[in-house]
Amino acid sequence: MKIPSKKNIVGFTYLGVLFIITILGITLALAGTLYSFTQQREKERQLLFVGNQFKQAIGLYYQRTPGYIKRYPVRLEYLLQDNRFVSVQRHLRKIYTDPMTKSQDWGLVNAPDGGIMGVYSKSTDFSLKVSGFEFANINLPNKPRYSDWQFIYDVPVEQKVLTY
Repeated sequence: MKIPSKKNIVGFTYLGVLFIITILGITLALAGTLYSFTQQREKERQLLFVGNQFKQAIGLYYQRTPGYIKRYPVRLEYLLQDNRFVSVQRHLRKIYTDPMTKSQDWGLVNAPDGGIMGVYSKSTDFSLKVSGFEFANINLPNKPRYSDWQFIYDVPVEQKVLTY
């Protein structure tokens, strides 16, 4: 029996350490990717929540317009403090931050009367979610970018006035 030399043992140990470092590197890379996807999914959930809050607030502002001619808000700040009544109405607690851009600078969807009928994120990043949306977001499937996700209050058909 030949006894392995010290040089052979050191070489084997060196290869073992390199193998372990490689496995750890791959594992950390996979964990980082998984964490990144998890963070992106959470931002998408936040965007859906915030967008629907704006949509609901715009709808309340529109529906509660005094008189027969309904109006959309001219500025988002009007959702925070609606002074059209004797007592102040608040349709939205705050102007939410866009989870994708980390700013309060939302894209605005203009209504035919010049008001704001919806909002969207100004992020041009591609979305992970392309299907499986809830009914409230029925118009969002197959929209590749977050800037395509528009949260618009559309007047229900039974409330639209037909003019000929």
